[in-house]
Amino acid sequence: MLTDLAVPTRRHRELVDITSRVHDLVRASRVPDGLCVVYSPHTTAAVTINENADPDVTIDLLRAWVDLLGDEDRFRHAEGNSGGHALTSLVGESVTVPIHNGALALGQWQAVYLCEFDGPRQRTLHVQIIGAAV
Repeated sequence: MLTDLAVPTRRHRELVDITSRVHDLVRASRVPDGLCVVYSPHTTAAVTINENADPDVTIDLLRAWVDLLGDEDRFRHAEGNSGGHALTSLVGESVTVPIHNGALALGQWQAVYLCEFDGPRQRTLHVQIIGAAV
């Protein structure tokens, strides 16, 4: 089952916790065990899994990723979003989470995040839920 998930972003760069929305899709699918793939079809937005207990972690992640880029003035791409393209390639366009007993089998402190690197804008993620063979 493939479902689109619309996610509005509010800042140029931010991490948006989409865990509860993805979990709702898994629950609605009634798939007891399998896999859930969350995929970004965008070249300046990524998807990752990381800690959700301390909001400073997402701020630290963004700072670390931006520090990896260095001076954005050195990029040749003229649209001004080269950093977003580079960050998306570093972080990745998808995550796969096991489904167990009808729920995302994330760790206690884990969450699924949309990583916005060229916002604000409306993003659409593809969520593919795959049931395990019986």
